[in-house]
Amino acid sequence: MATGRDYRGMTAEQRLADRKERLMSAAYALFAGPGFNATTIERLCAAARISNRAFYECFTGREDLMRAVYDRCVEETLLAVSKAIGEAPPDTDSRIRAGIAEYITFVTRDRRRAKIMHLEVRRAGDILAPHRQRAVTGFTQMIEETMGEVPGEPPERLHLLSLALVGAIQELLIEWVLADVKPPLDSLIDTAVHIFRRSFG
Repeated sequence: MATGRDYRGMTAEQRLADRKERLMSAAYALFAGPGFNATTIERLCAAARISNRAFYECFTGREDLMRAVYDRCVEETLLAVSKAIGEAPPDTDSRIRAGIAEYITFVTRDRRRAKIMHLEVRRAGDILAPHRQRAVTGFTQMIEETMGEVPGEPPERLHLLSLALVGAIQELLIEWVLADVKPPLDSLIDTAVHIFRRSFG
């Protein structure tokens, strides 16, 4: 009787999940190494030890895989930052500093994550634009929610200032990824916090 399991005792669903995870791991390393544009499907399959046919059972193409890897990086970072903000002292300054520090520390803990989130996402071009915009929106909303209402600041300006802070942090991390001599993380954090305080008073 057929059991739906192969010689390793895995169901078809488990085999598919295993292949997807191996492709995600291979893409995480290759997209952050040679880069998205230099990574072929053949190279991904070789690294993941699967066939080209199996690749297309998991993803529609390199772009689909890149979106999945990028989205996972963003989701993990959002969770880490949200947790740090929730555990910080209740005043706004402390919560924002905790969020900024956790974002920069968490992302740079693994250079591959930093490169995918801040460099390769741009190099991939239009295929990642909606996903990148969704990530920017998520982090911007987190800042706005942490700030709450600011006396004398209309919501429109608060939104733009929050968006500008996200952009500034991203540029600081691109500098960190590309620099031969990387700036200390404390300097990145202090710079981002300084921008926040100067912007929001």
